[in-house]
Amino acid sequence: MAKKNKNKIKNDSKSSKKAAAKASKKAVKAAKTAPKASKSPAQAKSGTFKKDKYVYVWGAKRTDGNGTMKALLGGKGANLAEMRRIGLPVPPGFTISTEVCTYFYANKRSYPSVLQKQLEEGVALMEAEMGYKFGDIKGFPLLVAVRSGARDSMPGMMDTILNLGLNDETVIALETATGNARFAWDCYRRFIQMYGDVVLGVQKLPGEDHEPFESVIEHYKHEKYHKDIVDSDLTAEDQQILVKRFKALVKERTGKDFPSNPWDQLKGAVGAVFGSWMNDRAIVYRRKYNIPSEWGTAVNVQAMVFGNTGENSGSGVAFTRNPANGVKEFYGEFLINAQGEDVVAGVRTPEPVALLQNVMPKPFAELEKVRATLEKHFKDVQDFEFTIQEGKLFMLQTRNGKRTAMAALKFSIDMVKEKLIDWKTAINRNPADQLDQLLAPVFDLSEVKKPTSSPPAFPPAQVPPPVKSTSTPTAPSSPLKKGKKSSSSASKPPRKISVA
Repeated sequence: MAKKNKNKIKNDSKSSKKAAAKASKKAVKAAKTAPKASKSPAQAKSGTFKKDKYVYVWGAKRTDGNGTMKALLGGKGANLAEMRRIGLPVPPGFTISTEVCTYFYANKRSYPSVLQKQLEEGVALMEAEMGYKFGDIKGFPLLVAVRSGARDSMPGMMDTILNLGLNDETVIALETATGNARFAWDCYRRFIQMYGDVVLGVQKLPGEDHEPFESVIEHYKHEKYHKDIVDSDLTAEDQQILVKRFKALVKERTGKDFPSNPWDQLKGAVGAVFGSWMNDRAIVYRRKYNIPSEWGTAVNVQAMVFGNTGENSGSGVAFTRNPANGVKEFYGEFLINAQGEDVVAGVRTPEPVALLQNVMPKPFAELEKVRATLEKHFKDVQDFEFTIQEGKLFMLQTRNGKRTAMAALKFSIDMVKEKLIDWKTAINRNPADQLDQLLAPVFDLSEVKKPTSSPPAFPPAQVPPPVKSTSTPTAPSSPLKKGKKSSSSASKPPRKISVA
């Protein structure tokens, strides 16, 4: 049986590689035969479309793109430009267009000759607006986030990389500029972990139960504190030690040192985004939903803002209305002193976004205004990400929110009443094949809140008295911290990974 399974895995791997190669060849063929891009009405009007233009910036002085340019800038890049155009607080940045992805596969994974110059111009725009320099070792260094962005949201694409631009010198500059050693080294540790995982491929091997970077962290926690603690409780000294161990892990797994030049880091991240367009998950998803491989993906590079500088900072994700039942209420989650990935990673338990009013009333009031502005402009319920840095709000992305059939119907009815959309748009947002979900029985939430008049069918669990035994006692497993994911090995440190 084991031999059969082994052969099956090998055959599946071969077929997966063949599918990837076939899809790649198809994309190359499409790229060579595709007609030249033409101006859209919006591009013609704005005058931003130029031949051999591959980088589209957004910022205080200039915004090249807009919300109609999803085919060229991807959904994320187009909406970032659109939010900037309507005056929302979006950190500056730029989008590398989907045309570069097409060129990348049609030309043996190379780039247009003019791209580097356009990247440098995009970075210069961010430097001018933020007042920082990329790779600066004397002042506050400009750090960037790199995200993928196809025209349709899809799984399998590269995860976000934050804090790109840090190295052994710029981290000291960041520490000096902020006077916050823990913040600086926390950012550096996070960057090595994200970049090592998604760009350098330092991931768990067959037979390993945990991701290698997480294993290093958990082992260190048990080594020093003899218990599991949340990452936000790690000190600056702890983060420095983890940085050394992470870099040693990268060296052990890849045979190369972690890249220290910020421009090399950026080039590697951009290549990883384009490379993820042809990974197995992305290919399977496109095949299932009839998404052409020649569409390609864009790359978004954005100036970093930080939610992990202290108790006056935080990050969150939210919907402008409740996507489960359609109620017009602010719906989402946030974390204090956290970067964006912490909210969805399960490392800490987020709080409902409504409670943000109690701890940061001013940013919450701004979010309420942003919530109304987004719906008025996009005419649909929005799913967005935000960061608060030292009390100042920044918007990181927005998109039309996914919703249940029940919520979709209520959204449509309410928005017609609010004169945001007309009745024809409302009907089109509720396709017939979705309406059968409304016939399924649902729980009445008002009944859940009512106190029960009879005792529960089963009494709460009680701890039994100790039982005398002649056998050697075993230590009870320690309870999991709030917010940590449960696993069979949660009560003991994971297997140590050699980083020597």
